[in-house]
Amino acid sequence: MTERENLGTVDEIRDFVYRFYDRVRDDEQLGPIFNGHIQHWDTHLEKMVQFWSSMLLGTGTYNGTPMPKHVALPNLSGELFGRWLKLFNETMSTLENQALAQRADMFAQRIARSLWYGYQLHHNPDKPLTEVVHG
Repeated sequence: MTERENLGTVDEIRDFVYRFYDRVRDDEQLGPIFNGHIQHWDTHLEKMVQFWSSMLLGTGTYNGTPMPKHVALPNLSGELFGRWLKLFNETMSTLENQALAQRADMFAQRIARSLWYGYQLHHNPDKPLTEVVHG
């Protein structure tokens, strides 16, 4: 078994994805953004399960390009990416499988930073990049 296979299962990932996005949808800052742009939550959640399964377990089930969808959103900020990370970290802290949670947290940090950098470069290419605001 590889290290990735020892991390957990697709069912564990499905569980945390659904729990995380329940929190996002209920969040006063992030909920309106996500609920305003995602029309088919079941489809989105399964795509997120595929994404995280591919990232964490190497399943190769995800097929997509997240950057264009994120840069198309209006009025995002480093604070909103930080809020997303905070909810993600809080969700991960509740998982029984902490090896999976820690690896997911590491990827989430990288993903948030990458998407925020890409967003800034797309919308304000002449301005210096700022970091995700953790809070």
